[in-house]
Amino acid sequence: MNYKSIANILGKLLIVTGCSMLFPIICSLYYKEDDLYAISITAIITIGLGYLLWRFFRRFQNLNIKDGIFIAVFGWILISAVSALPFMIHGAIPSFTDAFFEMMSGYTTTGATILTDIEVVPHGLLFWRSQSHLLGGMGFLTLTIMFLPHGMGGVRIFRAESSPGQVITKEKFIPRNKDTMAWLWGIYIALNLLETLLLCFGGMSIFDSLCHSFGTVSTSGYSPWNASIGHYNNAYFDWVIIVFMFLGGMTFMLFYHMAQRNWHVIRINTELRWYIGFMLFFCGMVSLILWKENTYGLMDSIRYGTFQVTSILTTTGFTTADYELWPQAAQMFLYAVCFIGACAGSTTSGIKIVHYILIWKFGVAVIKNIFFQPMSVVAVRLNRRPVDPKIIHLAYCYFIINIFLILGGGCFMSLVDSMDITTAMSSVIAALMNIGPGFGGVGPSQNYAFISDTGKWFLSWNMLVGRLEMFSALVIFYPSFWKK
Repeated sequence: MNYKSIANILGKLLIVTGCSMLFPIICSLYYKEDDLYAISITAIITIGLGYLLWRFFRRFQNLNIKDGIFIAVFGWILISAVSALPFMIHGAIPSFTDAFFEMMSGYTTTGATILTDIEVVPHGLLFWRSQSHLLGGMGFLTLTIMFLPHGMGGVRIFRAESSPGQVITKEKFIPRNKDTMAWLWGIYIALNLLETLLLCFGGMSIFDSLCHSFGTVSTSGYSPWNASIGHYNNAYFDWVIIVFMFLGGMTFMLFYHMAQRNWHVIRINTELRWYIGFMLFFCGMVSLILWKENTYGLMDSIRYGTFQVTSILTTTGFTTADYELWPQAAQMFLYAVCFIGACAGSTTSGIKIVHYILIWKFGVAVIKNIFFQPMSVVAVRLNRRPVDPKIIHLAYCYFIINIFLILGGGCFMSLVDSMDITTAMSSVIAALMNIGPGFGGVGPSQNYAFISDTGKWFLSWNMLVGRLEMFSALVIFYPSFWKK
């Protein structure tokens, strides 16, 4: 591998991280709290270290696919480690394990927290915590790509950080990598600003509006309040956030086509139709159960049911109620939603709807071929185009390995922390699918503080595996990866 070129990219990554701390510093100055020193000194150290790496290795610019994978994996670990420093220096989270877990959760848009009382943390640190969602939602490395010279392996980094679903749906709409990143970030920031304005219009403070927008569009879930969105008990806020969680779950390529008025591309998009169908079915079922069981009135059942399904389906993790107090049937549907995820090419994680589409269509095609049309070849089509059989195999592989990771991870957590099976399995599902809150001991009214250090490191790794959509994070364990 080209370690000098890797050091060049990691240096730029650190510089971007350090410079992004300007906004929490401004927030700390505004609120005049005691977190200014911790954030400032971390910014100086991070920028200084990044500058040294870039200065010494700036001439080295050759990257191959292995280098891209190495940067994608260890870049996330590096920024999570340095981003944990303000919490440790201030004392809000004195343990490095806990601080790393919190920031890995933030950058991977998981939203799992070890904080037992979020509201006592200073505003600057809370803003930094939520800003990690903004940076991680679109993929921190995609931001760094915009600072690379054209042709400097940007596509290799992007491929290493992208999901298999993007390979399946072939979401590439601008030939130059920098231009692609600029469009993606432009759309992403515009959605964040629009939601912030709508929340402010409803009476939410600018600080809370920004923090919740960062957590919504990035489908992440950190809130500056212990009760999450339920703190406000406000239907207007709930519906605004529902809309933007849904938008965050869409393929961002579609927003570009909307801007270009390419409505035909949107009409034929198979995944979008299935996404809407999944939303309507699960929101309808959970809302119906809540109403039939007299948990809430009709309108509140629709509101709470739709919010929680959208939050979990898009792997956001916001909550407005303790859904573990809901009827078992409603909880069953929510548990099923944990395994879905939204669209490829979005800010969400999870298995992704496109994989379910291919698995379903291939299953139907096989049944037709065996029982009804044995002499014909039935093609699987996506967006009205035939799908390469290798892509179908990739979808099956991705699904099966996710299930094995969940089962193996659940067993590991139950052994390490002596958890009950519900908590053990749910903690791994919530981490691997980047959902955040789960069921049992990690439910919506609980957190991850009680888990051992070993368990937290394991779940942190699962968050990274889920965010990098498995293959990039796991391939580094192959001995051949390290061979020339």
